[in-house]
Amino acid sequence: MADTSLGTPDQLRDPNYTPALAKAVPLGIQHVLAMFVSNVTPAIIVAGAAGFGFGSNSPDFPNMIYMIQMSMLFAGIATLFQTIGFGPVGARLPIVQGTSFAFLPVMIPAVAGQGTAGLAGLMTGIVIGGLFHTFLGSFIGRLRFALPPLVTGLIVLMIGLALVKVGIQYAAGGVPLMGKPEFGSLAMWTPALVVIVVTLALKFFTRGMMSVAAVLVGLLAGYVVAYAMGQVNFGNVARAGLFAFPTPFKWGIEFNTAIIIGMCFMAVISAIETVGDVSGICKGGAGREATDREIQGATYADGIGTAVAGVFGGLPNTSFSQNVGLISMTGVMSRHVVTIGAIFLIVCGLVPKFGAIVATVPINVLGGGVIVMFGMVCAAGVNMLSEVDWNRRNMVIFAVSLSVGLGLQLEPTALQHLPRTLQILLTSGLLPAAGLSIILNLVLPEEVA
Repeated sequence: MADTSLGTPDQLRDPNYTPALAKAVPLGIQHVLAMFVSNVTPAIIVAGAAGFGFGSNSPDFPNMIYMIQMSMLFAGIATLFQTIGFGPVGARLPIVQGTSFAFLPVMIPAVAGQGTAGLAGLMTGIVIGGLFHTFLGSFIGRLRFALPPLVTGLIVLMIGLALVKVGIQYAAGGVPLMGKPEFGSLAMWTPALVVIVVTLALKFFTRGMMSVAAVLVGLLAGYVVAYAMGQVNFGNVARAGLFAFPTPFKWGIEFNTAIIIGMCFMAVISAIETVGDVSGICKGGAGREATDREIQGATYADGIGTAVAGVFGGLPNTSFSQNVGLISMTGVMSRHVVTIGAIFLIVCGLVPKFGAIVATVPINVLGGGVIVMFGMVCAAGVNMLSEVDWNRRNMVIFAVSLSVGLGLQLEPTALQHLPRTLQILLTSGLLPAAGLSIILNLVLPEEVA
């Protein structure tokens, strides 16, 4: 229920209304807490997949700190594109932008084991994908017919299924320990389990800020346990600077066809997700439908935010659904509240020491958090699928798409004779499942009762 001390009911539904600063600032910070862990996690996962994410003795470890900084900085900047906007860009609504999990099934194989050498191709693909995403804003509304809950639910479920393995690997000690006796040991699992238990306890047995920030507090609890067990290393914090500007094309430019196609395809999925988030914000916060201009402006901001982030070494941005729920819970529709949160993210993103502190989180502690987060992605997909009329047609579409997508993900060598570009695209599992479900849904006739 909305807090009436924040303003009148009409004021609370007005995106242009600003509560008193004493209330606006805490509300803005609350938005940051709700998305903070989800925002920086993709950068840590991509760095880890590339091979420079963990181990403070690695000469490339500062690059992970830099990617964490860019996650915060460009989440804040992309959020300002939404809340303040310019020209046709931005919905002028309280939309929080952040680094997208959805792109991970494409990004992980794109950089796997390549160190920083894989980042040039990845960042170039992100820039081009962001520009394509911006282009989608011109006609995004007309794409919605091809993406009913059967398709979108399957896509979201596949994103979660493609990532759950990462959570278990991290909780057990991560790729650096695989094949060693320490992998899967009680010492690795203990902090991860603390994260899960504390997160669940706070989410279901507390209210307000503690419930909203349950994953963040759970990670802090696991971090304390890991520190007590000697698993936290602060060596890089002292060496990190106090202030740094982002560097354009830090890792160069490289055109990789598989990455570019993957990023453009996922831009379509991200754009549709943003449409849903804009609709959810308007319905939950203002009790109305989103306008075409708001949906178009939000999509433009999504794409431009992603493209700009890619130029400076950041990952793709999208609207964050957890903040949509927060608006419905608080009843505060003010875009200026979210602007305050965006400024906080930008300040954090310009301070390398802050990124270095985040990077001290042990891989097993992070694993406990992502087990919860990636599981929730799967659950969100199942929830969307609950809206489907499960007749034989829809069951066949779901069965074939899931079987092919998940099967190729589990057995990537089945495509070893294809060109490398096609292998990367198809063995992610996500792209074939999404492509099949879209095509079959458009081609197969509806069942006659």
